[in-house]
Amino acid sequence: MSADPTGDSGEATRENAGAMNDEAPLVIAGTAVAPGERKRIQIPVGRRVSGNEISLPVEVIRGSAPGPRLFVCAAIHGDEIAGVEIIRRVLAQRVLRRLRGALIAVPIVNLYGFVGLSRYLPDRRDLNRSFPGSPRGSLASRLAHLFVSEVVDHATHGIDIHTAAVHRSNLPQIRAFLADPETDRLARAFGVPVVLDSNLRDGSLRQAVLEREIPILLYEGGEALRFDEVAIQAGFRGVMRVMRALRMLPAAPSSRPGEKPFIAKSSQWVRAPGSGILRGRAKLGAAVAVGDRLGIVGDPLGAEEIPVLAERAGIVIGRSELPLVNEGDALFNVAVFDAPKRVESSLESFREYLNDPLVEPL
Repeated sequence: MSADPTGDSGEATRENAGAMNDEAPLVIAGTAVAPGERKRIQIPVGRRVSGNEISLPVEVIRGSAPGPRLFVCAAIHGDEIAGVEIIRRVLAQRVLRRLRGALIAVPIVNLYGFVGLSRYLPDRRDLNRSFPGSPRGSLASRLAHLFVSEVVDHATHGIDIHTAAVHRSNLPQIRAFLADPETDRLARAFGVPVVLDSNLRDGSLRQAVLEREIPILLYEGGEALRFDEVAIQAGFRGVMRVMRALRMLPAAPSSRPGEKPFIAKSSQWVRAPGSGILRGRAKLGAAVAVGDRLGIVGDPLGAEEIPVLAERAGIVIGRSELPLVNEGDALFNVAVFDAPKRVESSLESFREYLNDPLVEPL
């Protein structure tokens, strides 16, 4: 990767990659968005049990010039709310007046879970295991089908924003199918130090999108039902950097010196060796070696203590935040790297950059 992944170092053909004809229609839920228009659209979803209608809020910004069409979505799991704030910050940027192509922003996909502070839908199904869905299936399947048909099928690229599950936290990271060259390019352009070359899961949005040959990134960072400012800043700036890499936005006046991200081919959860109270030591972003003590599980009286040991060398990219654990609970997610200490150093620099009030303008 070049010093500035959003600059002019990519092949000339990439400038118009994914560009669509200026006359190509963009109609969402029966609402047409013409070149140069910005519209808020409510996609009808159905009715609550109370009889009230429920709809999916979407904001579409279409530039006057043709270019890629990027969808950015969050809260597929209703309690993963940090992405809502990331998208709000993106939509507030004045530079979007100079947009090429189209931005389709969907801050809350799982409306049912979002209102109920729940990961799941009322039928207890996981929306991210229900794609591409069916118009005649379960509630989850119908919502998945609606999102694919009204949003994904209008896009050339996508970014899906997540956090860790409840009582867990994740290091800012990109998960992507790096065998696809365009996906690999955008994963590196996003600008976070850790990228996980991640396998696809059946029924996930990422799988459904890639089956349509649309490059998509999955961003993970922070904790469910919480706003983690570092994770939000990393996600917000990453989305903006991807839009610049796609030539949807002009190059930034200045840019943080780029570093090649560290690619992990696998990760593994270290599980609780016994039940009790966890005293965790390993922080997010910490480099660990085989046999390192990540924490201790003990009984309430302190009579018995069992060490939690790293089984592989790498970086802690996820951890449980709940001190009460049962035997077999997932405690620390360790991504495997060849040089964990180098990754740890890069992460420290990245945090300092995000906390610097003088970071480059967007």
